[in-house]
Amino acid sequence: MSYRSGPVAQRAAIGAVAAACFLGGTPVASAAPTPHKNPPSPTTSAEPEPPGNMSGLGGNRLAQPGVQVDLPPGGAPPPAIEAYSWLVADMTSGQILAAKNVHWQLAPASTLKMLFADTVLPKLDKNTVHTVAPQELEAMGDGSSKVGVKENLAYSVHDLWNGVFLQSGNDAVHVLCAMNGGVETTVAQMNERAKSLQANDTHVMSPDGYDMPGQVSSAYDLALFAREGMKNADFRSYASTKDSQFPGKDNTTFGIQNTNTMLGSYPGMIGVKNGYTTNAQNTFVGAATHDGRTLLVSIMHVAGKGKTYEQTKQLLDWGFGNAAGVKPVGSLVDPVGGSSGSPSASESKKTAQAAAAPAAADGSGSSVDWALWAGVGIPAVLLVGGVTMFVVRKRGWGRTEITFEDEILP
Repeated sequence: MSYRSGPVAQRAAIGAVAAACFLGGTPVASAAPTPHKNPPSPTTSAEPEPPGNMSGLGGNRLAQPGVQVDLPPGGAPPPAIEAYSWLVADMTSGQILAAKNVHWQLAPASTLKMLFADTVLPKLDKNTVHTVAPQELEAMGDGSSKVGVKENLAYSVHDLWNGVFLQSGNDAVHVLCAMNGGVETTVAQMNERAKSLQANDTHVMSPDGYDMPGQVSSAYDLALFAREGMKNADFRSYASTKDSQFPGKDNTTFGIQNTNTMLGSYPGMIGVKNGYTTNAQNTFVGAATHDGRTLLVSIMHVAGKGKTYEQTKQLLDWGFGNAAGVKPVGSLVDPVGGSSGSPSASESKKTAQAAAAPAAADGSGSSVDWALWAGVGIPAVLLVGGVTMFVVRKRGWGRTEITFEDEILP
């Protein structure tokens, strides 16, 4: 079964402009796959054709263009979704219930921070306190989304992860990169981590998701990052946090809130990671649990502020209503060699506590029926973060300035 939805607002061709971006004050030069075969025209509203050579990893149906679903007689098809690509999968089994162009390589925006967390979070003790050096904040792209990290102030690693998960703070990402050996080291580690997860559609150029030439991922790979993140108790804890206090000057703190408004509003919602840039449009990964089943939605390139959450809701509603009847069209593969999760120092204790808990609160006071992760016995929660808007300004002497601006909703 195959059909197409639209129209979708188109992204501008920005590769040449974005080449002015730098990481760590040094130009990043690296061969990378082309985001897609037929980029959309800025003046055309029709959705472009997906590439003809998409991967079949996870099932041959996933290489075919358009919506893929195997319905029972009289079964309801998935809703028409205005996105270039998406999938609905069972979190525990990895079975993909329905999909559209899931291996289409597209700009990921801040959803790439899931891979950043998968890579770096297990390496740093969350109780470590670090004083931020001025140069650690100099490598960020102009206008990056920030949580409010200040130079010469001390932050715990725990504080910084709250800044990444709740506010998608690029400033927190870059400080954590400095603690991990630098931006270039972290980017290299993220690319290796992607390979170990079999996320073959992904090529990382910037650890925070800031638009860079050649930086791509796919709805399939984003789902792999989210699923792997569930194996780390700290990842789950940060992802499920709705609000927190963040350190400020003179021993003060200020409140930060999770930018995911589906937490506490969609029944059973246990977390998401969202993102927005002009190049990526809206990207989103989210999961929810009902009656012992946890479903994962990964969606990329949605035009229109607020549409992403509504379309995620529609896909989740369809999935919960039809999961028992549809046949899977593919699956999320396991990491090379099996589970590659590296637990944090407190992972074993937290995993045991999580497995023993029959239920948990979703942050809004309502009870959530947690599904247990197959073979691990831990509740599933997804990464949450802010989103950004990409702006290009021409300067004198042929200089181009590329900036990101914060947004509340995708």
